[in-house]
Amino acid sequence: MKKLTAPQSRSRLKKLPGWSMRSATIRRKFVFKGFLDAVDFVNRVAKEAEKANHHPDIDIRWNKVTLALTTHDKGGLTGRDFSMARKCDRIFVGFSTK
Repeated sequence: MKKLTAPQSRSRLKKLPGWSMRSATIRRKFVFKGFLDAVDFVNRVAKEAEKANHHPDIDIRWNKVTLALTTHDKGGLTGRDFSMARKCDRIFVGFSTK
């Protein structure tokens, strides 16, 4: 898969509410009711990431999980990053944040 140009990445980012781009990485913070929901979310993301062989950087802070995606071997963003972001968003829909 080819590395995306900055304009291509910005265009795809518009279709991912809540995600932001910094340098060659897209990231999003997810907020949960508590720690166990945050960890459950991370475990579900991990299963999808393993299937896709595309692993996000994950930071857990009590009820907050920040995911960062980039394609390291391409030196920037590719379609795989945006595809994984959509999968993470679909997983998040199953969680209540109240």
